[in-house]
Amino acid sequence: MKAFSAHGNVSGPRGPVKPPGPPRQPWGGAKWSPEWLGACCAGVLLVTGASWLCIFGETFFSLTRRLPAEILVVEGWIGNEGVRAAAAEFKTGGYRYLVATGGRPEDGQERWSYAELAARELIRSGVPDDRIVVAPSGETERERSFKSAAATWRALQERGIHPAAINVMTLGPHARRSRLVYEKVYAPVTQVGVIAWAPADYGVEPWWRSGGRTRCFLKEIVGYPFEVLLNSGRSSNSPG
Repeated sequence: MKAFSAHGNVSGPRGPVKPPGPPRQPWGGAKWSPEWLGACCAGVLLVTGASWLCIFGETFFSLTRRLPAEILVVEGWIGNEGVRAAAAEFKTGGYRYLVATGGRPEDGQERWSYAELAARELIRSGVPDDRIVVAPSGETERERSFKSAAATWRALQERGIHPAAINVMTLGPHARRSRLVYEKVYAPVTQVGVIAWAPADYGVEPWWRSGGRTRCFLKEIVGYPFEVLLNSGRSSNSPG
C-alpha cells in the first residue's frame, strides 16, 4: 500500500517515488525562439523566391499583351531579326504606322542610330517608306527605354498623330519593363500594349546556359523593381 511521506513524495514498497518532472523538449531540448523562427521563415521565402525566378522568371518578364492599335513601335536595338518580325507584325496587324526607335549603339562605332538602322531593315522587309516613323533617341547610356518612349511620343506629335493605343515590340524579358515605362510616358491619353519578341534559339535551352540571356534576365531582376518602386531615378516622366 502506497503512503505519502512528510515531504510530499509517494512512498511505495521500494521506497519513495519522485513525482514526474516537466515534459521533455523535442529535438534534444532545442528551444524555438521567435528570432530563430523568423530566420527560418525568411530562409524558406528566399529559397522559394529564387526557385520561382529560376523557373518562371523569364516567362514573367516576357509579357505579350497586344491591343487593337494603329501604331506599332519597334525598339531597334533588338536587331535585324527582331525588326523583320516587327515588319511581319505590321503587315498582319492592321497598323497605320510603324515607329522605329533607339539611340546610338553603346560601342560608338556605328554612325547611325538603332532607329535609322531599323528603318532601313523595315524598308528592305517591304514596309512602305511613308508608313515608317523614325524616332532616334540620342545617347542611351542611361534610361534607354524612357528615352526611346519619349522620342517616339515626340515623333508622333510632330506628325500630328495622337493614337488611342500603341503596341511596343521589344526583346522578350525586357517587355514588362518597356510596357511600364511607355505607360508612364503616354498616360493617361494612350493605352500601351506590348509584344515580347524572342529569337528562334530562345526555346532551345534554359536561360542560364546562354550568357546573353543571363545578362538580360539579371538586368530585369534589378531594373523592373527599380522602375516600379523608384521610377528608375527619374524625377519626371514628361516626354517634352
